[in-house]
Amino acid sequence: MNNVTFYNGNEMPQIGLGVFRVQNDDTAKEAVKHAILHGYRSIDTAMIYNNEEKVGEGIKEALATSHLQREDLFITSKLWLQDYGRHNVEAAYERSLKSLGLDYLDLYLVHWPGLDDTVMIDTWKGMEDLYKAGKVKNIGVSNFNIEHMDQLLSETSIKPVINQVEFHPYLTQENLKAYLEAQNIRMESWSPLMNAQILSDDSVQSIAKEVHKSPAQVIVRWNIQQGVVTIPKSITPTRIEENINVFDFELSQKQMDQLNALNQNKRIGPDPLTFNGK
Repeated sequence: MNNVTFYNGNEMPQIGLGVFRVQNDDTAKEAVKHAILHGYRSIDTAMIYNNEEKVGEGIKEALATSHLQREDLFITSKLWLQDYGRHNVEAAYERSLKSLGLDYLDLYLVHWPGLDDTVMIDTWKGMEDLYKAGKVKNIGVSNFNIEHMDQLLSETSIKPVINQVEFHPYLTQENLKAYLEAQNIRMESWSPLMNAQILSDDSVQSIAKEVHKSPAQVIVRWNIQQGVVTIPKSITPTRIEENINVFDFELSQKQMDQLNALNQNKRIGPDPLTFNGK
């Protein structure tokens, strides 16, 4: 498993399991448990996913049935808009910890920038408070574009270690990626498989045949070679295993260029400039 290193020296696995739209029942628990027992060390959830409890149970069961310790894992959750504001951050963080049954998170993210810059900055200062107090290992943002990042960096003292955004061959976000690289902030892709839409693309399928891998493995490998952290979601055991089995092959520069050329600036999620949480 590859790790990426943050500017603060901490590390994060480059592949994790995403659990967006996974029910808060045994589906989530078993997916998380299976992932950890088959090589995953990073799990990404959020308060608004309403599955932190079962994700936490999956973590607990995986630790109980393996040689792994809590510190071997990298767990991420996110602060939702209803809890924005510096005075709300710590209580929201503690609620997520309680739901997950954990003592700390490895990464806590501001889930969306929201539509009010003043609130966004105030909220980030609450994240800084958590980090300075040693309650969370790393803090970052999600769905921030260049304008949001500029605003944040100009008015705060601690940079996010990462920005988790929609990223796939139909939305390559080259300007944002270059901006983050210049700032030494990591980029992470949510929905890298576009809810499976990208898997039927002719170019993706053609490359998959060339390298004798699945279309999903091609897309995950494309993320890896871009230096991007990625969290493909699946609840199917065989696909969970497949998505992490991408370190025994490499895409050629020609294949990478083919995938990059698929960009359409096409989103399947909300636009961060207009999203208000509804």
